[in-house]
Amino acid sequence: MAAPPLLTLQGIALTFGGTPLLAGADLSLAPGDRTCLVGRNGSGKSTLLKVAAGLVEPDKGVRFLQPGTTVRYLAQEPDFSGHATTLSFVEAGMGPGDELYRARYLLESLGLTGEEDPSRLSGGESRRAALAQALAPEPDILLLDEPTNHLDLPAIEWLEAELKGSRSALVLISHDRRFLEALSRSTVWLDRGTTRRLDQGFSAFEGWRDQVFEEEERERHKLDRKIAAEEDWLRYGVTARRKRNVKRLAGLHDLRRQAREHRGPVGTATLTVSETEASGTLVVEARDVAKSYGERPIVRDLSLRIAKGDRLGIVGANGTGKTTLVNLLTGRLAPDSGEVKVGANVTLNLLDQRRSALDPERTVADVLTGGGSDSVQVGGQSRHVIGYMKDFLFSPEQARTPVGVLSGGERNRLLLARALAEAGNLLVLDEPTNDLDLETLDLLQEMLGDYAGTLILVSHDRDFLDRVVDTVLVSEGEGRWVAYAGGYSDMVAQRGVGVQARGVVAPKGAAKETAKGAPKPAAGRPAKKRLGFNEQHELKTLPGRIAALEGNRAKLRAALDDPTLYARDPARFEAISRTLATTEADLASAEERWLELEMMREELEG
Repeated sequence: MAAPPLLTLQGIALTFGGTPLLAGADLSLAPGDRTCLVGRNGSGKSTLLKVAAGLVEPDKGVRFLQPGTTVRYLAQEPDFSGHATTLSFVEAGMGPGDELYRARYLLESLGLTGEEDPSRLSGGESRRAALAQALAPEPDILLLDEPTNHLDLPAIEWLEAELKGSRSALVLISHDRRFLEALSRSTVWLDRGTTRRLDQGFSAFEGWRDQVFEEEERERHKLDRKIAAEEDWLRYGVTARRKRNVKRLAGLHDLRRQAREHRGPVGTATLTVSETEASGTLVVEARDVAKSYGERPIVRDLSLRIAKGDRLGIVGANGTGKTTLVNLLTGRLAPDSGEVKVGANVTLNLLDQRRSALDPERTVADVLTGGGSDSVQVGGQSRHVIGYMKDFLFSPEQARTPVGVLSGGERNRLLLARALAEAGNLLVLDEPTNDLDLETLDLLQEMLGDYAGTLILVSHDRDFLDRVVDTVLVSEGEGRWVAYAGGYSDMVAQRGVGVQARGVVAPKGAAKETAKGAPKPAAGRPAKKRLGFNEQHELKTLPGRIAALEGNRAKLRAALDDPTLYARDPARFEAISRTLATTEADLASAEERWLELEMMREELEG
C-alpha cells in the first residue's frame, strides 16, 4: 500500500492584481518523491512553492501537512539578519535532534568556512549558505527554488550528488535541464494558473507538453466551428422558433463566453540579434597571453585563434578568472605580456549578467529606448518599444513598470532584449541562462544557431553548452586554459574529468595540454598508435546501431502522434513514452561514443 502524502495542496487559488496567478493548483508529495515544478516565468511557480512552505496564505484552497513533518524551503533571497557568521545562520535552522556537524560539513563542501560575515557575501556565497541551511537538518521535505543559480559547475555537480543521496522528498524549480533530468521522477506543470502532473521525470516533459498544446489547439478549432454553426442557425432560424429555441440561444452565448475566456498558451518570445557587416575571417588571436593579480595567475601562456562563426564556451569554477579572460580576448583589458589581436570590422555585443547594470528606478521602456523616446533601434531599423517588448514576453502595461519590481526572469529577459538590440558581429554572453524559463532558453538556443557572427559564451549550464558551442575552453588551474573540441560532454569525455573547484588539480589521468593545445597520453602510459580491436569493432558497428535506434525512435514518435492514444489506452501511452525516453537516451549515448571513438581515431592517425 502506498504511503500517505506528506504534503497536499488542493485547489490553491491566489490573485495578484486583476488576473489570477493560481486558479486551482494542486500538489501532492509522498515520502521519497522527486518532483520538478515547471512553467513559464511569471506563471506562479515560486508562489506555489511558498504556499507549500506555509509562507504565503492562498485566497482559496487547502494545504495539509502530516503532523510532525519537517519542511525546509530554499529562499531566493535569504534573511541573514541577526547572524554574525554563516555558521550561526546555518545552525539557527537546525532543531534539537539534528546533527550539528552537518552545518560545518555542508558549508565547507560548498566552499565556505563558516566564519564569513553574512553582510559581505556575494550572490553566489549567499546561495551556498542558504543551501547549507536548507540541507543541514535532513528534513522530510525539501522545497528548492532555483538551487543552481549563482553556483559554478563543481558546486552544481556536488549538489546533484548530495540530493541523489538524500532521503528527503524534493520539489525542484530550476532552469538547468541536466539537473532536472538527473533528479526528477515526476513533473508538475503549472500553466495558466492550474497544474498537470506527469508521473515521469523532466526528460519526458517537453514531448508531453507539446502533445497537450496540440490537443488544445484541436479543441479550440472544434469550438470555433461549433460557434460558426450556431451563429448561422441564429441568423436564419431563431425568429420562427423563438420560444422553443431559447435554450439553444443561451447555449450559443455560453460558447461565446468560453471562447472569450479561453486562456491559450502563453506567447513565446521572439528573439533576434542585430548584426552589423560581417567581420573578417580572423576575429580574435591571442599569442602567449598572460595576466596575474598579485601572486595569483589568471591566464598563463595562452595562445588561441577564434575564427568567424566559431562558438566558444568558457567554463571553470568561480574565481578562476572567466570574466577576466573574456575581457582579455575582447580587448577590453590589456594583458601583462603577450598579444591579443582583434580582427577587422569586429563589433562587440556584450550581455552583462550583473543585475547592477539595471537601474531599479528606470522603467522597462526607458531601459530599452535610453529614455525620451518610444522607439528602439534594432538592426538599424526603428521599432516601437511596445512591439519589441512583446517579442520578449512583456505586456504593454509593463512599459512604465520600474525595473526594481521585476522578477529575476523578467530582469534577465530585459537584459537580453537590450543586448540583442545592439548591433554587433561578436556576441559575448556571460551566464545568459540564469532565471530564464525553459521555453525562452530553447528560443535563445535557436537564435544562436541562426546567428551568423561569432559567439563567446560563459556558462555553468551543461545542457546549454552541449547544445550551443563547438569548442570548450576550460580552466586547468594555475592560470592554464585548454581548449577541447565539442560541447561540455565532449570535453568531459576527452579530459576524463569535469570542471573542478578552484585550486584542485586535475587527476593524473586527465588530459594535459601540449604545445598545440591537444591532449597527450597520461604520464607513465605508452602512447597508443591505433585503436584496439574492441574499439575498432565498436566504431564499425555503432553507425548501424545508431540507425536502428533512430528507426525505433521514429516509430515510437509516430505512435505517440496519435491524438486519441492517451484517451483510448493510457497504459500503452505511458509504456511507449517510457520506451521512447530510454531509446533517446541510448541513441544519445551511442552518438557520443561514436564521436569519442572517431575523434580518437583521427587523433591517432593524424
